[in-house]
Amino acid sequence: MKYFVYIIQTVDDTLYCGIAKNIFERYKKHLEGKGAKYLKSHKPQKIVYADIFEDKSSALKEEFKIKSLTRQEKNNLIEKNKKRTEKFFISLDI
Repeated sequence: MKYFVYIIQTVDDTLYCGIAKNIFERYKKHLEGKGAKYLKSHKPQKIVYADIFEDKSSALKEEFKIKSLTRQEKNNLIEKNKKRTEKFFISLDI
């Protein structure tokens, strides 16, 4: 089963990283204030990074790596993968 690792930019310009089986359903939950305590007080604005992994273990390892990055390193990762992430969401209004 595939898993997504994603980064959400919040309205107050913080970054939240998580994993999900279904990134679209998870994002909807985040918008409703469900699922992640952090995003209850930091409203999600948009998904700025997404990647797909073949299994949960690989996704968790990547999530851990991303969470250990500095803000600048996360921004670099987001910028480096911007076109691929945009293509991924091109047909969606999220």
